[in-house]
Amino acid sequence: MEKTTSAEAYLQKHQKRYKELETLRNILKNSELQETIKWGCPTYTINGKNVVGFAAFKEHIALWFYNGALLKDKYKVLINAQEGKTKALRQWRFTAGEEMEEDKIRQYVEEAIANQKQGKEIKPEKKELTIPPELLQKLQEDKNFHEKFNTLTPYKQREYAEYIQEAKREATRYSRLEKIIPLILEGKGLHDKYR
Repeated sequence: MEKTTSAEAYLQKHQKRYKELETLRNILKNSELQETIKWGCPTYTINGKNVVGFAAFKEHIALWFYNGALLKDKYKVLINAQEGKTKALRQWRFTAGEEMEEDKIRQYVEEAIANQKQGKEIKPEKKELTIPPELLQKLQEDKNFHEKFNTLTPYKQREYAEYIQEAKREATRYSRLEKIIPLILEGKGLHDKYR
C-alpha cells in the first residue's frame, strides 16, 4: 500500500468523494490550523496538538474532532464511533455533499480551536500493562526478544498484549504471538504500517 504524503494526494486517491473532501479541506485550510498527514489521513493541528481530521469511507465521509466530547454539539451531529473505547474523539459523518453546511462545520472547527488554545483536552486514562501468559512465556525464554519488547513505547507494548489477549482460542493467541515476534524484533508497533 502506497503511503499518503499530502492532503492533495489523499483527495486524488478518493476521486468518488473528491468534491466533498475538498470542501472540508478548504474549510480547515482557511482556519489557523496547520495541515499534516497522520495515520494516512489529512489531520489539522495547532501548536502541535491534533484538533480535527477527515477521511473517506465506503458509505460516508467522517470529520473527527480529537477532543469532540468537549464540544457543545448544538446541532447534535457528533457521534462516538467506538463506544466504550473512545473517550474524547467524536465524528461528524456525511453521506452526501448536500449535508455539508459550511457555516455549521466552521462553528465546530472554531470551537475546537478555541478549546485547544485554552488547553482543554481529555487525557487518556493510564492503563496497566497486563502481559498475557503466552507473551510472558516468550519474554522469559528469549532474552533478545525481551530486550526488544522493553525498548517499545508503553503504548506499543499494550497494543501487542491486548492483541494476544483479545483472542478467544488458545491456538489463535499462539498464532498471533508468532505473527508479532518479527515486528517486535524490528522495533515496530502492531499498526505502524497504517500510521
